Amino acid sequence: MIAERLHALVADSSAETDSGEARRFSTHFVALALTKIADGLIDPKIVLSWLLTALGAPGYIIGALVPVRESGALLPQLALARQIQRRPRRKGFWAIGSLVQGAAALGMAAAALLTSGATAGWLILGCLAVLAVARSSCSASHKDVLARTVEKGTRGALSGAAGTIGAVAVFAFAAAIGTGIVPRETTTIALVIGIAGILWLIAGSVFFTLDEAADEAARDARISLADLWTPLREDREFRTYIATRGLMIATALAPPFLVMLSERSSEGSGGAALGPLMVASASATILSSYVWGRLSDRSSRRTLQFSGVLAALTLGGAAATGWATGGIGVWTAATFLFVAQIAYEGTRSGRKIHLTDMRTGGRKAIYTALSNTLIGALLIVGSGFGLLADAFGPAAVLAVFAMMAALGALVATRLSEVQADT
Repeated sequence: MIAERLHALVADSSAETDSGEARRFSTHFVALALTKIADGLIDPKIVLSWLLTALGAPGYIIGALVPVRESGALLPQLALARQIQRRPRRKGFWAIGSLVQGAAALGMAAAALLTSGATAGWLILGCLAVLAVARSSCSASHKDVLARTVEKGTRGALSGAAGTIGAVAVFAFAAAIGTGIVPRETTTIALVIGIAGILWLIAGSVFFTLDEAADEAARDARISLADLWTPLREDREFRTYIATRGLMIATALAPPFLVMLSERSSEGSGGAALGPLMVASASATILSSYVWGRLSDRSSRRTLQFSGVLAALTLGGAAATGWATGGIGVWTAATFLFVAQIAYEGTRSGRKIHLTDMRTGGRKAIYTALSNTLIGALLIVGSGFGLLADAFGPAAVLAVFAMMAALGALVATRLSEVQADT
């Protein structure tokens, strides 16, 4: 089995492999890989936007897809944290969240097959909102479950390998769409979304089988609303982590502005850049996800530093090129996006593993939910960068992002080497 071989590869070869640990690793790996594939097949930025456009949905509904997906997945987590922290076993929050995401995806597929226009738009947007809230349950609980069921030193490799498998599947899907093997028709895309729904249902069922020991201390937990904000007040490491992660959102927000910069050139007009950019993004994830995961297992602090510097250089280079030429060609944009996506995978891996390995005094779910809620709020504020692009051009926004990434790398130097803690 792939997961078992991967676990044997990343585990300490001097010690005898524990069969229970290998099974837990495999359960996480299979469930996570299935959801990564499903995420790619239902990408709101590309797949759902194209589908609603083809169905004749109004533009204001299409424009709401990404904000609903991102904010819905992050903002509810603080409200969920108390419930998660008080449960002796938390795997059910992830498993049920995955099952609900599957049901919501199947609802989208049905809406696309049976309706059109504004009706289809509202139905799919509503299903996406349900999916996003269900995803928040998965996100708020996963780091806690991962930290208590998978040994330190293998968590980054697990997440990285699952991300690579998801990226390979998305790459194959993008290639099939680009070459016409998969017809660009609403019926076909609806069926693909249905497949994503089935993958989520399988992932949830698999995760229910995870061998998770009960946290008996949770039974007596009494968590007030004020307690949810305690880490931000009392934990310096956590505050530094939030500052680093907040600055690093530049790596997540940058790709649309690279697309905008490419569309300003005659070579990129008319949507010609879409295929190369999709391939560049997926290729970067395939090549770097596992590597960043292994580096994060050694030092998530240095991973954040390196990826922040790489992002600053890449986005700064794109901004300078855009200012010098007025726009960048398709393949130049694809090259910048390829490197920027590698940097994004590094920041993503580093911040996930840093929080997972950080000492939280048994409050991993609270730390995770508070972190994601704060970043969700920042992402909403980040939508204002579009106004900056309208006023001064996408190159100016990329320059701001480059400075944010550089500052994030600098702040990351103040983080602790949490992997060194026993």
